[in-house]
Amino acid sequence: MRTRKQLTPLGAVGAGLAAGVVGTVCMDAARFLRQRRAGGEHNALHWEFAPVRTWQEAPDPGQVGKRLVEAFTRRELPDSAAFPVSTLMHWSYGVGNAAFYGAVSASLRKPHVLYGLPYGALVWLSGYVVLPIAGLYKPIWRYDAKTLGDDLTAHLAYGLGTSSAFWLLSRVPVFSRRL
Repeated sequence: MRTRKQLTPLGAVGAGLAAGVVGTVCMDAARFLRQRRAGGEHNALHWEFAPVRTWQEAPDPGQVGKRLVEAFTRRELPDSAAFPVSTLMHWSYGVGNAAFYGAVSASLRKPHVLYGLPYGALVWLSGYVVLPIAGLYKPIWRYDAKTLGDDLTAHLAYGLGTSSAFWLLSRVPVFSRRL
């Protein structure tokens, strides 16, 4: 008789974190390929780590990070911090969100890779709820369908990448125990 493997709680979070790295790479790959099809000429590494020289150039994750750091330290961050804070926040958000996915997915009786699609859509939608409240996005109804669709497809790639990696990692003995 074959015994079933079950993830430990710590294993579920650990596998989720690792899967989040893969999911974030998938999201960035989808966005990179879109910019290349639109005529972009940068290679993948230059595109991924494009310099952010000022806070005015910083993407939304960087803006959130700036607000958090400044709220806690009560000091204004210099423009030189825009690039590292933006990069750190982008990766932290993708990886950290997946820890939650790992915990939830591991608690399901029959987790499935395709659960990554609603997960990616939920992450996408949460941004259009939280970021307008933070004053970084407009309300969702103010965006055109192409912008929303491009953003949604990148988040679906994130969700599928995360769920696929989690599915594979959940079979690695270091994350699980036999029942």
